Amino acid sequence: MNENYIEKSLRQLPSVDEVLRDGRVTEMLKKHPRSVVIEAVRAAVAGERKEILACGVTEQQDQKKEEYLYRVVEKAAAAVRRSVRPNLRRVINATGVVLHTNLGRALLSDRAREAVNIVAANYSNLELDLDTGRRGSRYSALESLLSSLTGAEDALVVNNNAAAVLLALSTAAKGREVIVSRGQLVEIGGSFRIPEVMAQSGARLVEVGSTNKTHPDDYRRAIGEETAMLLHVHTSNYRIIGFTRETSVSELVEIGREYKLPVMSDLGSGFLVDLSRFGLPQEPTVQEVLGAGPDIVTFSGDKLLGGPQAGIIVGRRHYIEKMKKNPLTRAIRIDKMTVAALEATLREYLDPEKAISEIPTLKMLTEDREVLDKRACEFALLLESVIGKGKAEFKVEDGLSAVGGGAMPTADLPTAVVAVSPQGISAGDLQAALRRGEPAVMGRVQEDRLVLDLRTICDTEYQLIAEAILQVLK
Repeated sequence: MNENYIEKSLRQLPSVDEVLRDGRVTEMLKKHPRSVVIEAVRAAVAGERKEILACGVTEQQDQKKEEYLYRVVEKAAAAVRRSVRPNLRRVINATGVVLHTNLGRALLSDRAREAVNIVAANYSNLELDLDTGRRGSRYSALESLLSSLTGAEDALVVNNNAAAVLLALSTAAKGREVIVSRGQLVEIGGSFRIPEVMAQSGARLVEVGSTNKTHPDDYRRAIGEETAMLLHVHTSNYRIIGFTRETSVSELVEIGREYKLPVMSDLGSGFLVDLSRFGLPQEPTVQEVLGAGPDIVTFSGDKLLGGPQAGIIVGRRHYIEKMKKNPLTRAIRIDKMTVAALEATLREYLDPEKAISEIPTLKMLTEDREVLDKRACEFALLLESVIGKGKAEFKVEDGLSAVGGGAMPTADLPTAVVAVSPQGISAGDLQAALRRGEPAVMGRVQEDRLVLDLRTICDTEYQLIAEAILQVLK
């Protein structure tokens, strides 16, 4: 190492002003905020200077001014791309988990996306009655649809199902007791638990029964002067099997009528069509639960319904009207994009068979295994042609997908996967590199192979995945 070469290299480093005059940087300045570009250039120049001082320079490493300029511009350009890239980005879901909570759960149908685009880009009659010209309700676009589809007297929509439960309990049971089976005190996403939501509502929890067995008489013995409601929580995100007994909604309704108490059913992940004919587990539909006679039913919009994040409340008008007047409703109300997306999703269900083919969640859950096998073979051939056999091996195999989103926990969905065995890099490193790409690709690693599940991959994403893998393996 020679100090003369260090001094020479430092003199060869371009100044910030020189870099800003470079044609490639002036193009960046046209497209991106000036402050972002300047900060990136300063950091790149400072980084080069720090590297020279820390590592030294030999005669063989001595570079010309043009070479330093090129390096600085490349580093600055990369930094600008990172700075302007949105934090919330597109991810290709190749995990096979249909309702992947970390990846945003349900995808919207074409009709729902179009509806969102229209109201996002234009003014709308969100709270205007176009017939009278007077102020209207943002819920009117949804109430009649939900009533028609479910058979409920009335409906209300808030921003998620936890909020729906919170509002219902706050309205009907604040300061009083709500009786729940001990086996139904579930924990939902983000470590939130039913008892905590209940406490926040102001209602007091009364547990009855045991973890695996709760009988109707357990509720009867717990009813007192302070009892405001009987609550049934559908354990949509786990199952207790074996020596069990759970009091049904219809049994609770019978007790409620006997003691003149309202009954509420929290379905969690509720849906409007029975998918058991496709080999999925039998789950109660919203219509079936309402048919048992509870006063209030709550469920999510972005799980098995296949719509946007929302908490849907249906039931008797007497209770729904009270909830609409609760000041809490204002704090947890939905915005115009949610109204548009949910209305369009609900309209899909007016033709249930069409809904299964048009709503992405339902389509993925019910896709035929033979179709998945065919798609996997096509995908493997494309990967091989784009990436080449020398860089990785591709094998079509059987696999299992998951419903996800805390829904149908016992469902294993037979699927077809493409297992990628990369050369010169571990499957874990390949997975990490794809996760950081643009667009990001999420697969799962099994036995040092990257497994890509066709159930959650769209045909239009094949080429994107192939190019992303190729870039990493280069």
